[in-house]
Amino acid sequence: MSKEKILDKKSIEFLEKYLNNAAPTGYESEGQKLWMEYLKPYVDEFITDSYGTAVGVINPEAKFKVVIEGHSDEISWYVNYITDDGHIHVVRNGGSDHQIAPSKRVNIHTKKGIVKGVFGWPAIHTRNREKEQAPKVENITIDVGCSTKEEVENLGVHVGCVITYPDEFFILNKDKFVCRALDNRVGGFMIAQVAKLLKENKKTLPFGLYITNSVQEEIGLRGAEMITQRIKPNVAIVTDVTHDTTTPMIDKKKTGDTKIGGGPVIAYAPAVQNKLRELLIETAEKRQIPFQRTVNSRFTGTDTDAFAYSNGGVPSALISLPLRYMHTTVEMVHKNDVENVIKLIYESLLQIKDGETFSYFE
Repeated sequence: MSKEKILDKKSIEFLEKYLNNAAPTGYESEGQKLWMEYLKPYVDEFITDSYGTAVGVINPEAKFKVVIEGHSDEISWYVNYITDDGHIHVVRNGGSDHQIAPSKRVNIHTKKGIVKGVFGWPAIHTRNREKEQAPKVENITIDVGCSTKEEVENLGVHVGCVITYPDEFFILNKDKFVCRALDNRVGGFMIAQVAKLLKENKKTLPFGLYITNSVQEEIGLRGAEMITQRIKPNVAIVTDVTHDTTTPMIDKKKTGDTKIGGGPVIAYAPAVQNKLRELLIETAEKRQIPFQRTVNSRFTGTDTDAFAYSNGGVPSALISLPLRYMHTTVEMVHKNDVENVIKLIYESLLQIKDGETFSYFE
């Protein structure tokens, strides 16, 4: 399996288009349409639910069901309050980082279209250096170039409008993908690539494969909670991002030792079923796929938890993609890691030979 076959020009073009499209929590539909359009040639049918989770299915008639999953939503802000002089206060939609907001450009999504704005911040000359205020949700505001509340509202902006950053995809130093929302639309991209490989290599699976792109992970795994009840899978392999702990100001003693370029990260956690995790590790070793290990002591904080504790217990495992600068507009991953996560999921699925394998996980 060549690297060119995993990430060809068409695949990278789709990744760029998919990342550049805004899909904040609760408003994932446009991104899901792009994803389903890309996935359509590689699956037999689609399932969607009323909140927007999308599932491409291969072998829908099969008795046993395997989920491979990522989540489609990105962090964002909501308009919370508009002052009389036209400044906009915000609240989080997901884990948005208030410290990176000042001087960032934003898109406010309205029924009239996108309204451009900026997170302003007082000039350094005007601030009291002895009593310096740090950015926080209560004091960051958006300026849309208006001087009154009425003027802002005439643009179509109102309380409840969602706000995203416009930062777009680029490649840094040949092999680093950089963009907002790599957490975790790159997960949806990778599971779609697995389906593409299965189709192109003419692989027949002895089970139904449910390629699941869940919504609302960033506010508590809600999309996964809903869709697992509908699918009722026998096994779930989840992919999300995890921290590159070689970044400055991160303590490896607390967070472990994982880095971009080091390979997929296989998790140890109560929600991770031991036999399924060992299947992933054995596959990686057998296929010479580089991998790393991490520990999540109580919960993974990913959709793995939602699948694992559903339907009386679903054997679940987590493969993470190492990422720098999570929940910023310059999230960064290594191309080789993306390829190897795809390869690890693909090769692991091929180890499940027949229905008897599922009893092994019980």
